[in-house]
Amino acid sequence: MTSQLVRIRHWRRYFSSLAAESTSPQCSASDIFLIEKILWALRRDHPLNPTLLHPLNPSSYTQVLLECCNSLYMSQKFIDGLASTNFKHSSKSFAAAIHVLVRSRRISDAQVMILRMIRRSGASRVEIVDSVLYVLEKFGSNCLVLDLLIRTYVQARKFREAVEAFELLKLRNVSVSINACNCLLGGLCRTGWIDLAKKVYREVIGKRTDLNVYTLNIMVNVLSKGGDVEEAQRFVAEMEKRGIFADIVTYNTLIRGYCFDGRIKKGFEVMRLAMSKCLEPCVSTYNSIVVGFCKAGQYSDAKEVLNEMRRNGVFPDASTYNALLAESCRRKDAVECEALFDEMSSRGLAPDLFTYSSIIGIFAGIGNLDRMKSYYEDMQLRGLKPDKIIFTILIGGLCKYGSVSDAMKMHDEMAKHGCVIDVVAYNSLLNGLCNERMVSEAHLLVDRMRERGVFPDFCTYTILIRSYCKEGNVDVALNLFNTMRRRNLNPDVVTYNVLVDGFCRIGEMGRAMDLKEEMFRNSILPNLITYGTLMNGFCNAGLLSEAFRLWNEMADKGISPNIVICNSLIKGYCRNNDTKKALRFLEKMRSRGIEPDRITYNTLIHGFMKEENVEAVVELAEAEKVVLDSVTFHIMIDQFCRSGRMRGAVSMYEKMMKEGFRPERSVFTSLINGFVSQENLSEAFRFHDEMVQRGFAPDDKF
Repeated sequence: MTSQLVRIRHWRRYFSSLAAESTSPQCSASDIFLIEKILWALRRDHPLNPTLLHPLNPSSYTQVLLECCNSLYMSQKFIDGLASTNFKHSSKSFAAAIHVLVRSRRISDAQVMILRMIRRSGASRVEIVDSVLYVLEKFGSNCLVLDLLIRTYVQARKFREAVEAFELLKLRNVSVSINACNCLLGGLCRTGWIDLAKKVYREVIGKRTDLNVYTLNIMVNVLSKGGDVEEAQRFVAEMEKRGIFADIVTYNTLIRGYCFDGRIKKGFEVMRLAMSKCLEPCVSTYNSIVVGFCKAGQYSDAKEVLNEMRRNGVFPDASTYNALLAESCRRKDAVECEALFDEMSSRGLAPDLFTYSSIIGIFAGIGNLDRMKSYYEDMQLRGLKPDKIIFTILIGGLCKYGSVSDAMKMHDEMAKHGCVIDVVAYNSLLNGLCNERMVSEAHLLVDRMRERGVFPDFCTYTILIRSYCKEGNVDVALNLFNTMRRRNLNPDVVTYNVLVDGFCRIGEMGRAMDLKEEMFRNSILPNLITYGTLMNGFCNAGLLSEAFRLWNEMADKGISPNIVICNSLIKGYCRNNDTKKALRFLEKMRSRGIEPDRITYNTLIHGFMKEENVEAVVELAEAEKVVLDSVTFHIMIDQFCRSGRMRGAVSMYEKMMKEGFRPERSVFTSLINGFVSQENLSEAFRFHDEMVQRGFAPDDKF
């Protein structure tokens, strides 16, 4: 502290200009008389009368504390006496009170005073720093005030101000403790101010001789967060030369950095390096590697790390299992998810909200609503209160699989739990209502959103637009599209694609193409889905030349076609009764590395059957080794019936039954109508009776 005071006295001349509001020569006679009366009351331990304190100004306040500097009791009594009043401090009077409170070990009260000082309107960092240093020199007080000043700036998240105060102290040749330095660096790192943290270390802190392992760990974290883990490792080596050696926290930070970047092998190398220095890996070390493998989709490697942990006597924690659960959920492996959940519980680890969000999410995703609800109930039995994320997952699962009424009940339960229902949850409900064609209810829900201060986003409008497009109400959808833009919700490629699909469904290809051109004008690039939708629309309209013009445009823009687009073009050829060109296009697909799927073959078979070319179907099946599925059988039976070839239809029906496929109602409808058209009522009634035996009620389609 002595060396600090020597440096502060160096600035005595600098502070002389600030002395205007201190020392008795600058005080008026009335101020001096007031100060004496206050000191007289304090020395006799009399209560401080508010009327007595009313005329007090900041200069007199500072002078009273200066006179009482040898009695902490009197100083504190004076400060506390004015605490409940509306006394207006100056930076200097604040600084004087802060010094007294720090000396009295009332750190929290001192921090409150510092907060008031730094938030005071019009107070600059220069004024604050110089006031603190002035009082420090006058009072001979504790230099911990400087540390507390920096720490309070950081805790108040005033990082730029903290750095400015830090640099001002350096300019005045006054340094704070290494703990305050670490506090500032740590605060900058936690909030992502990486470049500023590097600058402060490089220009102010790095040359100090009292750096410690905490400084090392903070800077390793700073450099790793900045995306340069190699630089962080070099920094560790440099610090070792200065006699500051890394601990397991340092190595854990490096390992986490490498694993986050996907360089898990490097992470392993760092772990082995730590072990070579007799630093045993802990659960955090292994968790970083588990998370890294899970992020990279290498689940089996992550499980092997789990086994290595157990072999080395390191017990996995909830974070370990949560990482594995999240990856299992992403892989849609419900069996593995439940096994991990059970293992976690059997080891005495309490599942948290993240655990339940994963296990509930997997069953919501695959449509097992009973298991989803079961885990939701189990979570509540364990005393965990569901949060917004859990409720949104539940609502999404219920809506996706048609249980919209239950989703609405969950919405009400969410409100009862005090969760703020955000636009994501509302959009899930809207999607469910629209999928059930409950469009009027969807609009009522939008009105309720607005009443509760939740405003529709572009996703809300896209859901409603999609719903109207599916119903063929494209003009209503277009009005919503324009409303969306008027409200400064700029549609993205998804919204445009939905509207393009709507126009294609009703055959208005000109308006669909206009939208594509509008996308270009608005700097929204049409994607594979845009082109695929348009090409499918042209194929449905029999305009293959237009479809292939888009095919060429797509290729010019570097967008590679997929199997969906190729199937649309094959369908276009078949609808135009041109199966030969469809077969040639099949070879063109293959030359581009696109292999046909069942839809490709079924489309071709449907085309051949329309042409009554059964031989071509047989040739295709043999040449391509096509395995006939239920859809293929249905297509062939229907086409045989339409062409009056009932013997072939019955033969195909018997083959389908032999292959173990269950016929749908449409198969019986085709067979019955085919036999009725040939006035073969006995066969028609035979299939009618079989249809009824299989649980299909007859309708008016035959």
